[in-house]
Amino acid sequence: MSAPFHVFPDTAAFGAALARAARRRTVPVAVHRFPDGESLVRVRTPVGRHVVLVRALADPNLRLVETLLAADALRRAGARRVTLVAPYLSYMRQDAVFHPGEPVSQRVVGRLLGDAFDGVLTVEAHLHRVRRLAEVIPGRSRSLSAAPALAAWLRRRGRDWLIVGPDEESAPWVRAIARGAGSRFVVGRKVRHGDRAVSVEVSGEVRGARAVVVDDIASSGATITAAARALRAAGVRSVDAIVSHAIFAAGAEARIRAAGVRRLLSCDTLPHRTNAIGVAALVAAALPRSI
Repeated sequence: MSAPFHVFPDTAAFGAALARAARRRTVPVAVHRFPDGESLVRVRTPVGRHVVLVRALADPNLRLVETLLAADALRRAGARRVTLVAPYLSYMRQDAVFHPGEPVSQRVVGRLLGDAFDGVLTVEAHLHRVRRLAEVIPGRSRSLSAAPALAAWLRRRGRDWLIVGPDEESAPWVRAIARGAGSRFVVGRKVRHGDRAVSVEVSGEVRGARAVVVDDIASSGATITAAARALRAAGVRSVDAIVSHAIFAAGAEARIRAAGVRRLLSCDTLPHRTNAIGVAALVAAALPRSI
């Protein structure tokens, strides 16, 4: 029998969906937190030779350490190879020194994960100046595109969408979604003035369109809010929004809806009430055959 997937409780829903898609079962990873903030992680034994650990790395300053401890526990229990499935992978945006005195957080976290795991599989890692996740996390590491899942969801609901990317960096992703959905697309121009202050300009023929803004991450909600306001000012018929990772800091969802977004949807990489698009099948198909 194939080894079960070891799943942290906070990623249980995605772990269950992944296991169904891969025709596996799951076992929980136990976490005990001491009064001083330290964690004790315990995996269920025996473990297989090739093990999959599942955890989304939101709230990373806590979850990263526990995930590294779980990798060590699995190896001490006999695992020869350990693959991390992290449907959401944090600390990828700081991929350069933008101001003197800063670290390159992406590289620091990448080395930690590369030392602990033989490979990391994630969805829509926030990669800009590198092309492949394996350049950041050594080993058999991949960032999968959620574009096929988003395109399929949109295509089932018609082909008259206007797919809107908020900035030039999103252009290849937006183009892939639009091609799969059989719809046209435009890409805006974004200027970030701070963590919660963003302006977006949208040009092209948008009046009367049924627009859907797509973005990889929604944290403060500032980008989607700015894009929605620009689209409504340009005369679109309606604005929906879909994000891969529903982080949604306090007030973000309300801010987005106040900007006139009709429907706010997300992939299931992080548990949230807006989850509507599953990506577990994409991840299951990408797992190495030997696992």
